[in-house]
Amino acid sequence: MGFWDWLTGRDTPPPAPVPEVDPAPTEGDILASLDGVDQLISGGALPAVVRSRAARVTRLVRQTLPRLGSLGLGSYDSYSVVATATDYLPEAIGAYLRLPRDWADSRPVENGKTPLLLLIDQLDLLGATMEKIYDAANSTDAAALITHGKFLQERFGHSPAADLNVPTPPSGNSPDPFDLERP
Repeated sequence: MGFWDWLTGRDTPPPAPVPEVDPAPTEGDILASLDGVDQLISGGALPAVVRSRAARVTRLVRQTLPRLGSLGLGSYDSYSVVATATDYLPEAIGAYLRLPRDWADSRPVENGKTPLLLLIDQLDLLGATMEKIYDAANSTDAAALITHGKFLQERFGHSPAADLNVPTPPSGNSPDPFDLERP
């Protein structure tokens, strides 16, 4: 390629093709994945301790889904909610279910823990993480409520308790109804 070709743009290689990216899961995809996890939970193959922990995670994800926008689309927390519902939770339960029950519940495989104990640890971690994300999703509106309350306090300048119009007791020599020593 000569200088003139470079200057005019001739013999320029075609642009590299843009790789296709799978679309982000929709809310329907996420709910369908959670429904699949619910079917695994209710199938009877999981111990009660696993079912309760997995149900906690699915409940928290379902509660958080309508509030994903307050976390910021594309945020790490939003991604974590989606990935928990569509990948992390189903994969953890699926891996456990693919093992023979007696082996999974009795054989230590890592640091003296059985696959059952490892799954419980993973579900506890997912549950604690989803709890924090759910709190973060709600904190925006909670902060707005606090800010609004401060605005109202500054604007109107008095406490709502002052509006209760509770009468003050008269001063003077009136008997105290709670004084037990008086006749």
